[in-house]
Amino acid sequence: MSPPVPRAVAIVTGGLSGIGHAVALDLAARGYRVVVGARDLESRARLDAFGALTGAAIAGGGEVRADMLDLTDPGSVAGFCERTTERFGPADVLINAAGITAEQPVEGHGDALWRAIIDTNLTGAFRMIRACLPGMKARGWGRIVNIGSTAATVGWKDNPAYCASKAGLLGLTRCVALEGASHGVTCVMVSPTWVDTPMMAADLAQVVAREGRGRSVEEARAEIAAENPQGRIIQPGEVAELVAFLITDAAKGITMEEVKITGGALW
Repeated sequence: MSPPVPRAVAIVTGGLSGIGHAVALDLAARGYRVVVGARDLESRARLDAFGALTGAAIAGGGEVRADMLDLTDPGSVAGFCERTTERFGPADVLINAAGITAEQPVEGHGDALWRAIIDTNLTGAFRMIRACLPGMKARGWGRIVNIGSTAATVGWKDNPAYCASKAGLLGLTRCVALEGASHGVTCVMVSPTWVDTPMMAADLAQVVAREGRGRSVEEARAEIAAENPQGRIIQPGEVAELVAFLITDAAKGITMEEVKITGGALW
């Protein structure tokens, strides 16, 4: 069976920044009822992001809601999902887009930083899936898209926890896809290379600071674009367009896959 698209309920974690925000904007404009989860709901940037979501929903006939969500706290995940169900109904679509990283070599990687990255990027996605999957299976339809990274299959110096979290997320994606396959539920991981987001800018700032060779963030960004076979940096909207397709019935045969957006780059 199919949900009442475009009135389907879509949860987007990390939906007020970066790729998550681009996905939420796209779905709101398509008429979905979108609930975004984020730990920060009150900064100027996040308020502006929600304002953009509201505008997209008004134009596209959708609805939006922003709610507090700390993926490292099981109680926060449970409360978020309960409030979503009370307001809009159970989730038909789950987009796990929240993620963090930090530049740190293995020998300098403290336990607290390791736990924060793994708990957000991998365990947080697991908690959201664990909360949403039973209802999807019971209703005979569901779409889960995990936002991964080429880091899942290609190493990245000074990012051991991030690479481990994305490799683990790929394994989780495959297991969930197999569990949901006979119940009309698909699970896919979308793995982009560098994407033009605030997270990329913050990470590049850490990279150039650690290098200590006087390179600016903009110079580092230009070098990354030049190294890409297409000579550019992937935009968040490109990821959003792919996600929008993967959650349709036209893509019901695409599950347990890692779909990469790289412009031809290996990393």
